[in-house]
Amino acid sequence: MKAVVYHGLGDIRLDTVREPRIKEPTDAIIRLTASAICGTDLHMVRGTFPGMRPGTILGHEGVGIVEEVGKDVRNFKPGDRVVIPSTIGCGNCAYCRQGYYAQCDIANPKGKNAGTAFFGGPELSGPFDGLQAEYARVPFANVNLVRLPDAIPDDEAIMLSDIIPTAYFGALLAEVGPGDTVAVFGCGPVGQFVIACSKILGAERVIAIDTIPTRLEMARKQGAETIDFNSADPIEVIHSLTHGLGAYHVIDAVGVDANQPHSGPAIPTPEQKKQFAHEQKQVAPVKKEKGGNWHPGDAPSQVAQWAVGSIAKGGTLGIVGVYPQTATSFPIGAAMEKQLKINMGNCNHRKYLPELVRFVEAGLLAPSRVLTQHQQLLSAIDAYRAFDERQPGWIKVELVPAKSPVIV
Repeated sequence: MKAVVYHGLGDIRLDTVREPRIKEPTDAIIRLTASAICGTDLHMVRGTFPGMRPGTILGHEGVGIVEEVGKDVRNFKPGDRVVIPSTIGCGNCAYCRQGYYAQCDIANPKGKNAGTAFFGGPELSGPFDGLQAEYARVPFANVNLVRLPDAIPDDEAIMLSDIIPTAYFGALLAEVGPGDTVAVFGCGPVGQFVIACSKILGAERVIAIDTIPTRLEMARKQGAETIDFNSADPIEVIHSLTHGLGAYHVIDAVGVDANQPHSGPAIPTPEQKKQFAHEQKQVAPVKKEKGGNWHPGDAPSQVAQWAVGSIAKGGTLGIVGVYPQTATSFPIGAAMEKQLKINMGNCNHRKYLPELVRFVEAGLLAPSRVLTQHQQLLSAIDAYRAFDERQPGWIKVELVPAKSPVIV
């Protein structure tokens, strides 16, 4: 089969690989009808999420048809149409039973303290081959598959695999509720759904921060008030818009590959630039120096600093932007002075998926509005490059395997 395979820093290829097989009685084989490219995939290729093993199939978002099930998978059968949660849980350990699927003690073969098990990730995450392929093996399939209603087409269902649950999780971490003012840093796919989910949770006002015009325009169409950080200082504007209070609920939907402003009043000082350069060496000690692709963000802690600076005293910060264990810079002193509550973590996708499927089916969420590109899996490498370059209009990319027509 064809699959997008990691070979090294800045080196991904569309390879012909062996089709997966059942290994455990709790496995299922899924024929992918849709997958997607996520910003987290770029962390792997850019080198800001270290420990990738050459030969690993990338991707952690998938929708498909059950082809085969192990003997202990008793709730699915061949022909069922499913969405695959990005993070993997066993369903039986104490953490899974409390809904902390991303903290499962069993799923990660590297051990209970190795971290979250997920598809297409680095060595410490399993590793499990990912979903940018024609077929995939799903472990603990009785838990890690969610049945899809016929009313939800692939171009909406693929958003349910990762970015909608992650966005909803982010809004919950920030404790968004009725009447709240919310600031969202990052207007990529997750940030767009943070805006939508915040409104579902009752937020009265959402302020969205980014610099890419097409992302800011999409946020405005959702009713968000937007700030371009290359033309205005986000901290100053948020305080101005809130009469000096700041936003009580802030979500970081960017993570380690943040970029500093290169124009406008928020340009960092020489001391800040030196600190950002030091941070970049920590999170990406080896990086691609030449060419137009696969360069890490130049200010890993930029969003953390803005978030703490713009939040109101006693406010709540939710972090769903991805940070590797090598990221150690955070403005903890400023956060302590403001008596902030800080919640963060990898999303427990399986916990929220059934509810979010109902949201989409009922029309409370319209995922396809964020899906801007439909590409064949055979064109995946070119799609990766365009997505990495943040080309205008490239907000979310669906990949369709050649053997799997889109279900509409």
